[in-house]
Amino acid sequence: MESELIVHEGGCHCGKIKWRVKASRNVVAWSCNCTDCSMRGNVHFIVPSSNFELLDDSKDFITTYTFGTHTAKHTFCKICGITSFYIPRSNPDGVAVTVKCVKPGTLDHVEIKSYDGRNWEMSHKETGISSFSKK
Repeated sequence: MESELIVHEGGCHCGKIKWRVKASRNVVAWSCNCTDCSMRGNVHFIVPSSNFELLDDSKDFITTYTFGTHTAKHTFCKICGITSFYIPRSNPDGVAVTVKCVKPGTLDHVEIKSYDGRNWEMSHKETGISSFSKK
């Protein structure tokens, strides 16, 4: 993966939530089979929280769902219901950005890896996912 960071923009379906994220043009994204991600079909890449910026009044349209350990903060738009980003349990110091919510034109390549969220502890050790939220 290249190390040069560029700005990607994205948000939810209705446009009430907008954000910018600094990441490479080529990202590693995770397809997780936990109960939440598998139901939503979520595929996301992870960045350090300092590389993510909510824009305008987006925070006014966000609501959060938690379950289990309550470490993950599953955010979604109060209007359209789309989860365009969230704080993952695997990387509470980072942000998971939904690949399909990034505006077209800035991502050149998305390598998709599997994360076994149903066997979370084992997968967390084996995948090295926690390193993706580090600078």
